[in-house]
Amino acid sequence: MIDKQLIIQLAEEKLASSDNYLVDVEIQPGNVIIVEIDNDEAVCIDDCAELSRFIEEHLDRDSEDFDLEVGSAGITSPFKILRQYQKNVGNEVEVLLANGAKMTGVLKSADENGIVLTVEKQVKPEGAKRKITVEENLAYPYNEIKSTKYLIRFK
Repeated sequence: MIDKQLIIQLAEEKLASSDNYLVDVEIQPGNVIIVEIDNDEAVCIDDCAELSRFIEEHLDRDSEDFDLEVGSAGITSPFKILRQYQKNVGNEVEVLLANGAKMTGVLKSADENGIVLTVEKQVKPEGAKRKITVEENLAYPYNEIKSTKYLIRFK
C-alpha cells in the first residue's frame, strides 16, 4: 500500500515554492492516489502536471504499481482546510450543519476555531405593517459544520 504521509510530504515539498497549497491526499483501493491542490487565485493545468511528474519521479513503480491523479479543488467542492475558508471570506457560501440545517450567507470570517456567517432574515418590527430584511452574524465552530461550499448563483 502506498504511504499517504509520503505523498503528503512530497506534495508539500514541491508546492512550498509556489502559490499553490495542498488540500487533500486520498489513497483509494488499487493504489489510486488522488492529490487535490488549490490556489488563492487559480490553479493552472501546468501546475498539476508538474506536481504529478514530481511525485511520480519519487515513487518506484517496480515495487508498487499505482495510478496518480493530481487536480484542483473544484469550485463546487466542499472546503476541506482553513485556507479555503479564508480565501472565500466575503463570498456567498452554503453551510450544511451537523444537525442537518442548511444555511446560506456571506462568509464574514474564518479562523482556526470556526466561521462567522452573515445571513439575511425577514423580521416584522413591532407596530410595522411589513417585514424588513436584517442581517445577523452567526458563529459556528467547525465541529458543528458538516460541509461548506462556494455558492454559485445565476442572476
